[in-house]
Amino acid sequence: MYRKLCYILVISLLTTVWVSCEQRAEKKEESVAKTSETTFHHLTLEEANRLVELPLHCMQTEYPNRLGQTLIDSTSLRSPKVLHPAFYGCFDWHSSVHGHWMLVSLLEQFPDLEKADLVRQKLRENISAENILQEVAYFEDEPSYERTYGWAWLLKLAQELREWNDPLARELEQNLQPLTDLVVRSYIDFLPKLNYPIRVGEHSNTAFGLTFAYDYAKATQQQELLSLIEKRAKDFYLEDSDCPISWEPSGYDFLSPCLEEADIMRRVLPAEEFKGWLEKFLPQLKDPDFNWEQGKVSERSDGKLVHLDGVNFSRAWCLYAIARDVPEYRHLKEIANAHIAHSLPHIVDDNYMGTHWLGSFAVYALQNAH
Repeated sequence: MYRKLCYILVISLLTTVWVSCEQRAEKKEESVAKTSETTFHHLTLEEANRLVELPLHCMQTEYPNRLGQTLIDSTSLRSPKVLHPAFYGCFDWHSSVHGHWMLVSLLEQFPDLEKADLVRQKLRENISAENILQEVAYFEDEPSYERTYGWAWLLKLAQELREWNDPLARELEQNLQPLTDLVVRSYIDFLPKLNYPIRVGEHSNTAFGLTFAYDYAKATQQQELLSLIEKRAKDFYLEDSDCPISWEPSGYDFLSPCLEEADIMRRVLPAEEFKGWLEKFLPQLKDPDFNWEQGKVSERSDGKLVHLDGVNFSRAWCLYAIARDVPEYRHLKEIANAHIAHSLPHIVDDNYMGTHWLGSFAVYALQNAH
């Protein structure tokens, strides 16, 4: 009797475990199916009208403000708008720059934006010739300011203006040119001095600093800058392998150190060479069953913790690019979709610490979702 009772209990336990596993498998399949249905093939006018409110709200909002400056003497103690008359809003200089990029990009894609006239007005007010010359003067006094994150976004803004076929773009491009030229010279001066790459998931990440600069150099045929970036990227990353992607994200990341490195190498290596490099560097990405949990934000009013919404968008644009360029990695698009779906609903709210910059990350990620 005792042996029979034990047998019945074991069978019951195994049945319970089997049913539980089946239920978990079904839930996972439902989750994957739901994610697969959440696609972001293009940025819609409706979404653009929603997102454009973010930089419009902050681009001429002087406070709160994080200057991040070195005080040379008492004359350095001036208001943000005096120091940076073009890019004083949106909490800090680099966020202001990529907010301006976002407005230019949305105008270029959607000339019928509901607030197109207001966007044009504010762009013309901020990116005036006089304001840009003041920005140049600041950089001449503090040449390492915003190195290289802000530099990268400045060149992305310059590239967007160059590619926008509009009279306003020609005016703003010409006004911005002195600062654009200064940033190009700054890259050319700095990169040969950098002995080791910076691999963190925040502003100073070297790989990210190279990507947008590379795009600008290629678009404008700045051969000296282009060749230098190709050389330094290979110096820094060509021999890398087995990036510890399971360690990501760190608590304050808004960039993926592993994917940012892959993103610059995708640009500088021939397609077949990049494919072989990627298999060594991130071998797990090739697995069709590879999955990656999104960065989870516990408090969106905290300026550092909300970085993790940014990591979801920046991961997405890197994954989309790999999926587009390397057919064997098409499955990564679904992971990118899930990352965008996780954070996109949260970026239009009253949490200024996220909204002052996250809109541009969302727009850039959505632009790459094809």
